[in-house]
Amino acid sequence: IVALNDELAISLLMTIDESFSFLRTAGAELARKLQAAAGPIEMVCSAATLGIAVGQLVAISFGLDRQVVLQKTQKIHLQGDRSLSEALSSITTGTPQKLLLDKRHLHLVAGKRVVFVDDVISSGGSCAAALRLLRAAGATVVGVGAILVEGQGWRKQLGEADAALVSNLGTIPLFRPQADGHWAEDWNC
Repeated sequence: IVALNDELAISLLMTIDESFSFLRTAGAELARKLQAAAGPIEMVCSAATLGIAVGQLVAISFGLDRQVVLQKTQKIHLQGDRSLSEALSSITTGTPQKLLLDKRHLHLVAGKRVVFVDDVISSGGSCAAALRLLRAAGATVVGVGAILVEGQGWRKQLGEADAALVSNLGTIPLFRPQADGHWAEDWNC
């Protein structure tokens, strides 16, 4: 459990610290659930950084040879008019961020049946930004996958239609402080 501030804590899943066997299993299972919910999928998109490994393994499970990664830092090749961008807010990052889609990859998503995959959906801010960005690029978003979802607050952020697209492997709570100094599960936030 990691405190974000005095009022809220989260369970931390660091996909980059997990074993390959865990990630292979999670990627294959998530792909199975997405395929059952969304039908044919032409491209997998993920967000840097912790969603990349999950996206790779989901794409491999679909028999795809690549994924499209939405970046969170403006690398040299994404500056100026070289990328599409969308503002985002994230529960784990206190500063404003942007998701960036390299314009060289537009042809990989435009007009395609796309799923967005991430490690965890908590507040829903990153996921909502990704869906806006992919749709602005011409993608038809047919599913959203996450290893875990935290609480229920992400549903409001995504809206009813996009929340219905989410397939996940597990649900975990967020945590609120108690008078005795311990953290208590909060499944509703």
